[in-house]
Amino acid sequence: MGNLAPFQPHKLIIPALASVDVCPEDLHSTVTALFGPLDARSDPIPFTFTRYYDQELGPPIRRVFFSARELVDPALLPQLKEAANARERETARPDGRRTINLDPGLLSLSRVILATTKASGHRIPLRDGIHAEVTLLFRHGAYEPLEWTYPDFRGVAYREWLLSVREIYHGQLRAIDPDRNWRL
Repeated sequence: MGNLAPFQPHKLIIPALASVDVCPEDLHSTVTALFGPLDARSDPIPFTFTRYYDQELGPPIRRVFFSARELVDPALLPQLKEAANARERETARPDGRRTINLDPGLLSLSRVILATTKASGHRIPLRDGIHAEVTLLFRHGAYEPLEWTYPDFRGVAYREWLLSVREIYHGQLRAIDPDRNWRL
């Protein structure tokens, strides 16, 4: 029988989508207000992989990644997604169309997990309609896509930024316990 133990803390990442109408500093403030102080932010990356969000957000759309300074218990992922969904509703246009899309996820040494409300065979139900998806796996020194990985997360720019955040995360784990062999 295995021993029950707390989960290893994970790095909270917040991939955000927004149209160019949303000021980058307003987006940064929104994410900070929701998830606390940040320790990394990507440059805006044009979101040209699909037109799925064009009607709702309004093109051109850009992706900005954020990384929260404090590590989190991965069991909190549904709560974090619910908070993001609430903020999306609060900042929506009068007609209900969103101005931002916030998709909190978890980065660990071995994987990147995203929260979603869209059910699919490869997604794990967590609670209240929120699912978790392993989107990338760390292998051979890089985060690698899986069969179902979104096209934008297959791109080099995203995966390089996530790799840089992995280094921050690994340093945080070493600060917690420098003698431990952190693996997940």
